[in-house]
Amino acid sequence: MSPEIKKFAPWDYVVFAALFLVSASIGIFFAIKERKKKSSKEFLVGGRQMTCGPIAFSLTSSFMSAVTVLGTPSEVYRYGASFILFFLSYTLVIIFTSELFVPVFYRSGITSTYEYLELRFNKMVRFAATLIYILQTVRRHFTGFDLWGSVAATGIVCTFYCTLGGLKAVVWTDAFQMIVMVVGFATVLIRGTILNGGPTNIWQCASEGSRLHIFDFDVDPLRRHTFWTIVVGGAFTWLGLYGVNQSTIQRCISCKSEKHAKLALYLNLLGLWIVLVCAVFSGLVMYSHYKDCDPWTADFISAPDQLMPYFVMDIFSSMPGVPGLFVACAFSGTLSTVAASINALATVTFEDLVKKFFPDISEKRSTWVSKSLCVLFGALCTAMAAAASLLGGVVQASLTIHGMCGGPMLGLFTLGIIFPCVNWKGAIGGLLTGITLAFWVAIGSFIYPAPSAKAIPLDLSTVGCTLANSTNALTTTAPTTVPARPLLADTWYSLSYLYFSAIGCLGCAAAGLLISFATGPSKGEDIPPILIKPVCNLFCFWSKRLKTLCWCGVQHSSKDVSILRENQSQLPGYNPEEKSYTNMSIESRL
Repeated sequence: MSPEIKKFAPWDYVVFAALFLVSASIGIFFAIKERKKKSSKEFLVGGRQMTCGPIAFSLTSSFMSAVTVLGTPSEVYRYGASFILFFLSYTLVIIFTSELFVPVFYRSGITSTYEYLELRFNKMVRFAATLIYILQTVRRHFTGFDLWGSVAATGIVCTFYCTLGGLKAVVWTDAFQMIVMVVGFATVLIRGTILNGGPTNIWQCASEGSRLHIFDFDVDPLRRHTFWTIVVGGAFTWLGLYGVNQSTIQRCISCKSEKHAKLALYLNLLGLWIVLVCAVFSGLVMYSHYKDCDPWTADFISAPDQLMPYFVMDIFSSMPGVPGLFVACAFSGTLSTVAASINALATVTFEDLVKKFFPDISEKRSTWVSKSLCVLFGALCTAMAAAASLLGGVVQASLTIHGMCGGPMLGLFTLGIIFPCVNWKGAIGGLLTGITLAFWVAIGSFIYPAPSAKAIPLDLSTVGCTLANSTNALTTTAPTTVPARPLLADTWYSLSYLYFSAIGCLGCAAAGLLISFATGPSKGEDIPPILIKPVCNLFCFWSKRLKTLCWCGVQHSSKDVSILRENQSQLPGYNPEEKSYTNMSIESRL
């Protein structure tokens, strides 16, 4: 029988409201503290003097949204604990981001990542990428909560503290919200473990329910989750979110030195692991609790992503205030994600569009324009989040959206940073090709979902469930006749959603290289060395002659300190005392 789940009590609303109150207060605090610092740089990138600790918390919080809090436990509940393999994906992503992308962006002295594209190619490439990013980020907030009042409150609070306090308010609010997320997860894990007989019993139930089959090395790309789809496909997907995403890079370049930026990323990796482990074990605890009466199959809830809230209200029904803590945990991720997006969108729009049309805009007016953009994008993101019910499962929907645009963008920046021969025609052509491929496969998979044999959801039992007015166990209806499907439906359209980003990235890279060679490759001598990462040095370390050949004419040297671009006033420099590139050195030269 469906248990009578308790509704929110007054104490739950108090705890939930406290989250919004503290978040808004942080914005007010920084608005007062930084009131004399009125430059747009101070507002958008925190004066470029942030330290690694708060940035690490901010990065973890902003990317561990409601998708993680609600979606990951549901995925583990239905498909097993193979999601834990994302810890390998995260590791690869952080290594590539900190060692490949961040050094180039940091030393280039940019505020928007898309400034790099103009330095490397031209204004057309920068403008195209900027528009794609804006559309992608605003659309990203389709994957939020299907709770209109909460969505409105989230949007208003995020817009409030983003507009008042700028990046510093966003970063420190993220740090607070990260703590709330971990406390919320820990509370659910402790209570759920006690109610279900302890860790040993939960582990045994998970094993008997086939939830612990983690290492599936099947290379079939049509399988939804295998070792390869999660580690390889997941790495491409999250690289699009970390390596070239404005929200991440903006935090990294706000650090006072490149060393701090890298350290923030590696500390953030530890945070990602902690949240992932909490989410996966929450799914196993939830399965142990409902192994004989699945609320979704029994129609007690309407969607798998409602499992976690249902579970929390179930186990904490006699503890007023604790359900509010969990909802605060889920919304902490949402607040962080929305706030990061609002701040990043304002930065990109101001740097890539407003300053191009109004190059002589004053600092005072720049700050007001930046704050106005925060309000505008806060309203847009809130409106998009309110339409969340149009999509299905939050994990697949969110990562699919990221893959459709994030993959081609990753390919574009990879072409610019690694391949000196690529010209602007190859960059534009590659970007369009990557987006076309990614949208083709993603839209096809939405129209023609992969057959269940490839998704392989694990068994869910309703033997312990009875209807309110009946003593009979619930049964499932016989499947209906499968409609005719086109040839591509069971091949191309059935690819794992985690490969969508890889398709967009590799398609962009391949097309960009081909078009560049067909139209005449760029001359390495014309490209500032600071815009290229000579990764070939790793593979040609034994031969200086071979390394020089692989540089394709780019004038690299053994010491980046000696490399200066034509406009030195726009570059951060190397600080011998810090043994790192710092933002202090640029100020000393101005």
